[in-house]
Amino acid sequence: MRLTWEGPYASEWERLSPYAARRRMPVWDCTVGLVAGEHAALLVDAGSSLREGAELRRQAEALLGGGRVTHLALTHPHFDHVLGAAAYSGVEVFGAVGVDVVLERGRDELAADAVRHGLDRRAAGEAADLLVRPHHLVCGEWTLDLGGVQVLLANVGPGHTGHDLAVLVSGGNGSPEIVFCGDLVEESGDPQAGSDAMPTLWPYALDRLLELGGEDAVYVPGHGSVVNAEFVRAQRASLATLFGVS
Repeated sequence: MRLTWEGPYASEWERLSPYAARRRMPVWDCTVGLVAGEHAALLVDAGSSLREGAELRRQAEALLGGGRVTHLALTHPHFDHVLGAAAYSGVEVFGAVGVDVVLERGRDELAADAVRHGLDRRAAGEAADLLVRPHHLVCGEWTLDLGGVQVLLANVGPGHTGHDLAVLVSGGNGSPEIVFCGDLVEESGDPQAGSDAMPTLWPYALDRLLELGGEDAVYVPGHGSVVNAEFVRAQRASLATLFGVS
């Protein structure tokens, strides 16, 4: 499978490399990533509802020329990133170790948080009731071979939440390394530290992202425009100052 840019949805996706793309979703400006190999394809995050998840899957598989999304990585357990997961039947789902417990025990809170942010109550409840727990839990690092494209799933948290997963797409043929950061990095606004954040550890999670990606990588935040290593370092310094971390 390779990404094609001639279909009806191509204009809605930003091309990051010949085999990676991302889409900024409406309303909450949440980023979803897509990585295509020769025989498998990975989606990074699932959308904020069953309807959004199904639409994302339809668009992704159109960009894949009719190929299937085979893998799904959930970067962290917030509603705008996970509530579409039930739309991905037959897909191997990955998350940071412990996120399965959060998703199982926190279904009601996920739905309530979605409603507080404006999602229809019925849609939020349905998505939470059908929420898919990850099949594979990443403790340290997990490498996926999509066929000619190597992807590293790295448990780099805690930070933004207790269960932050980054997705590193190896460069090649002149393409840069690409790091899908989840909400450990935000460009369109200040990083949000909710009740499940571990702010004193967050700067160290960003150190890990920088170690993984390096100076020349493309860093894809959970919300906002693509950034570089300098931006990530600046956000790390701001968080360290705010939370009193060296």
